[in-house]
Amino acid sequence: MTQDELKQAVADAALAYLKPKLENDTVLGIGTGSTANCFIDALAAIKGQIGATVASSEASAERLKQHGIPVYDLNTVDGVDFYVDGADESNRSLQLIKGGGAALTREKIVTAVAREFICIADESKLVHTLGDFPLPVEVVPMARSYVARELVKLGGDPVYREGVVTDNGNVILDVHDFAIPQPLATEQKINNITGVVTNGLFALKPADVLLLGTAGGVQTLYAE
Repeated sequence: MTQDELKQAVADAALAYLKPKLENDTVLGIGTGSTANCFIDALAAIKGQIGATVASSEASAERLKQHGIPVYDLNTVDGVDFYVDGADESNRSLQLIKGGGAALTREKIVTAVAREFICIADESKLVHTLGDFPLPVEVVPMARSYVARELVKLGGDPVYREGVVTDNGNVILDVHDFAIPQPLATEQKINNITGVVTNGLFALKPADVLLLGTAGGVQTLYAE
């Protein structure tokens, strides 16, 4: 199967996983990126069964609206029942790196309020140790150089993602050559750097379930 076929397979699996759990007042959190887009397109077939959605980016919100799926501001709903999103990397503890699409802060906010986080990814995203994928860090623009120096002290090689401004008006530093054997501690250390809005480690609140697309079919993984 191609990578696009694997993405479609996990999107369809997420829809099948959710269908028995949906109620008229269910609020779905929707992530950002190519795999999340496959899920949004699949979701259109059952849009009448969804109470509301909350999107982690303007791009996802627009795609949902194009399908006639209602999108609400997070501040106007009491909570999020299920959050569905992709990942750039996952370990066996379902701790993730996210943010390749520069929506990491809003993704982390929706994750924080969601009752269940369902991650959908193809098998290339499952790794033993996080860090092969450069770790995105969202930074207040005036602090970019300072934060970069602090990230170097932690052992990483931060690279400014030129031409990218987040939906929150901030910039992204991608930290290369940065193996992350202790994701919990690393997430906290980076978030404690003044000027950092957040980083793309989802370790303090990892995924609850990972639907992993493989050549042999979609596997359902829970944290080890």
